[in-house]
Order: sequence, then structure tokens, then C-alpha cells
Amino acid sequence: MQQTKLAAESSVLQAAGTALSRGLNVRHIRFMALGSAIGTGLFYGSASAIQKAGPAVLLAYIIGGAAVFMVMRALGEMAVRHPVSGSFGQYASKYLGPFAGFVTGWTYVFEMAIVAIADVTAFSIYMGFWFPQVDRWIWVLAIILLLGAMNLLSVKVFGELEFWFSLIKVVAIIAMIVGGAAIVVFGFQTGDGGGVAPGLGNLINHGGLFPNGFEGLLAAFAVVMFAFGGIETIGITAGEATNPKKVIPQAVNTVPVRVLLFYVLTLGVLMSIFPWNEIGSSGSPFVQIFDGLGIPAAPHILNAVVITAALSAINSDIFGAGRILFGLAQQGHAPKSFSKISRHGVPWMTVVMMGGILLVGVVLNAVIPEDVFVLIASIATFATVWVWVMILASHVAMKREIKRKGLPASEFGSPLWPAASILTMAFMAMVIVILGVFEDTRVALYVGGTWLVLLFVAYKLWVRGGGLRRVELVDETSSIPVVKAR
Repeated sequence: MQQTKLAAESSVLQAAGTALSRGLNVRHIRFMALGSAIGTGLFYGSASAIQKAGPAVLLAYIIGGAAVFMVMRALGEMAVRHPVSGSFGQYASKYLGPFAGFVTGWTYVFEMAIVAIADVTAFSIYMGFWFPQVDRWIWVLAIILLLGAMNLLSVKVFGELEFWFSLIKVVAIIAMIVGGAAIVVFGFQTGDGGGVAPGLGNLINHGGLFPNGFEGLLAAFAVVMFAFGGIETIGITAGEATNPKKVIPQAVNTVPVRVLLFYVLTLGVLMSIFPWNEIGSSGSPFVQIFDGLGIPAAPHILNAVVITAALSAINSDIFGAGRILFGLAQQGHAPKSFSKISRHGVPWMTVVMMGGILLVGVVLNAVIPEDVFVLIASIATFATVWVWVMILASHVAMKREIKRKGLPASEFGSPLWPAASILTMAFMAMVIVILGVFEDTRVALYVGGTWLVLLFVAYKLWVRGGGLRRVELVDETSSIPVVKAR
């Protein structure tokens, strides 16, 4: 019965122009989402967030995590109802109009490109720690070719890669939490704590919970929301999940909570061991934990972990941007070549394009100073939050259509509707405003505004009225194709 159902589902998707292979199971998707949201934002960006807000950064991660969970529940409801690879780009086209879908899809690709460029550069820097005599561009080229080749194989290969990459990161973070907690509980003397005894008192003994005031808490949101960026990859996997109705709800309900716990517990332990104003001042904050445990090979252990984190992030960036580009091509919002499928069921042209973007990024990063992280994070935050707002708006429009047309209720409904969705959208709008308030992140609004204007011009010149096709999304709840004429 299940095989018959999946076959029917597959045939409908084929009719809609989606011929991607369904090879991702719940294990793959859970760890892919974990991996996409645990990376640069935690291993590097957390130090910047702590310096802005002090111990209050824990509250920022809790608030931001709660908002992201509501975004994921909205996306999860749409993904279970319409399990297509184009995901939120196609949902925006259907429920908000083709221009909204065009902007949403390309903005996500823009986000992934920025983050991927940062990640490949970080990977080359990490490898330079062990092989300083090797030119950085060699490592960049090697990893682009390797991960590009892996993404050209079946999606199951990608899923397995991401599972193991993410597993290493998760195990490392758990080790950090347990090791750090042991330092706090048993009072081990840390190697670089400046003579300050470890303990929960460090959370309030150096200026209180809000050492930089409420303004510091607000400033931290630019980095905090960047850290959670990428978790929306869960929705993109719906088109290649073996059983979306089962896999997507399980991943959505568990992954955001786990990510939130990882961030809050890890940083809580870290700030209990070291005064918050000393974190990141002498290398990575996670090296400090290992040094505190008396592990002589701490830098090498951390380097192996962050290399894995970079590989995982690049892998997810290529996958996510590629699948969204595939969906855009289906709608006539991108060149038709991006909808070409290999014999393994993979959109190979999108992988090639991401590889090209990363090669350009190698040249660009050669002239970018090392302190560019906040700039990249703020620009990526703008793109990420924009995508999240469009997800929420699409969800609101879908719920209204369900009510207006008397359609069957969703099997995986978003909780606390509509209050939670409205509050979450208001919070996301506040984050955009925050980017403009602070000088070091204000450029994100200039870049983001310019990007949106360019998309508007591109849509008017090359998309609108130019051979647009009908987009058909399948309503899995009612089993009736829902057609949007464009």
C-alpha cells in the first residue's frame, strides 16, 4: 500500500515537472538540518555575539530560536501539503504571486552564495593551520571539485555525507558541553581563565546579565539570526524525502529544539568558565574549553571539528541553492538549463553554477580583510530573514485559502495560529530594523535594498510576460492538484 502511494505521488510530481530522486530518509534530513544551523555562526560568530550582549546573549538565542521554530512549523505545514523541491520559492509563487516567488527563490540563492563563499574561505584558512606551505587556493579548488562531484551523484550520497559531517559536529559540541560542565561542577583549574574561578557566578559577576544594556541585546540579533540561517533546508528536502508526511514533521519538531539547546547550553557553559569579556580574545572560544580540560592537542582537535563544520556547510549550501534554482527554472524564473536532471535524478546544472560562484568567491576573498565576518553575517542575515518573512506570509495566505475554499485542514498544522505567526513576522521586521540601526551592520540594508531593486528590474525585463508556464502544486491533504495560472 505504501509503495503504491509513493509511486502515485512520484508520478504526480513527474507530471508537475519534478523528476528528482527521492532518496532522503528521516536520519538524513534531521542531521542535514542540524548541520546547516550548526556551523560558522556557533564556532566563530558566537564570540562576536557574546561581545555585543554579554551573558544576555543566551536570551537572544532563546528568543531567536523560538521565532525560527515558528517559521519552521509554518514551512513544515506547507511542505507536508505540497512536497516539492522548489519549496518556499514555489509556495510564494502560488500564494503570493509569481514576483514574490521570484524574489524569494533568488534571495535564498543569494544567501547561500554569500555563506558558501565565506565557508570555502574558512576551509582554506583551517587547512593552512596544518599545511601553511600550501597555497590557499589549492585547498579551495580541491574542496569545490570534491563536493561538487559528490553533489552530482545521487541525493542519497549527499545525505550520507551530510549525516556523517553533522554527526561529528554534534558529538564535538556534546563533548564541549559535558567537558565544560565538569569544569564548572568540579572546579577544575582552567589554563587561561585569567585567575577567575569557574562557576555560574561568572554569568553575573562581570557587569551583570546585561553588561551592555538592552542595546547590546538588540545588537546581538544580527549575529544570532545568522547562526540559525540554513535551517530552512528542511523544507527543501521535501521533494526528495522518501515519505514527506512522516519525515518532515519529525525533523521540524526535533531539530530546532536541539539546535536551540546546543547553542544555549554550549554558550552557557562557556560563559560560566570564562568571564564573557575574555571569550574570543585569545583564539577560538572552543579552544579555551579544551585547553581548560588540559588537552594538549586542543587546537588540532578543534581544527578537525571546524574543518568538518565547513565541509558540512558548503555541502548544504550547494544542495539548498541548487534545489531552489531547480524550482525557479520550473516556474520560468531561471534559465531552463537549471531544470535539467542527470541520470541520478540530480539537477546537475545548478551544482555547476554553485561551483562557478565559489570559484569567483576565491578571487574576491583574496582582497577581503579577516574582520569582514560581521559584514558577511549581516548581509546573510538580511537575506535569511527576508526568506523567513516570505515563508510566514505564504503560510498566512495558504491558511486563508484553505478557510475560504473549505479545503481539508492540514495534517501538520502550525500551533497557536494566527497569533504566533503574526508575532513572529513582527519580530523578523524588528531584526531588519536592527540591521539599519547599528553602524557595523547598516551596509546590509544597502546591499539588500540594491539586490531587491535588481531583482525587480530583472523580473520586469526577462520574466514577466516571457513564456511563463503554469505551476502545479499537489495538495497532498486532498490529493487534488492545485493549479496556479500565471
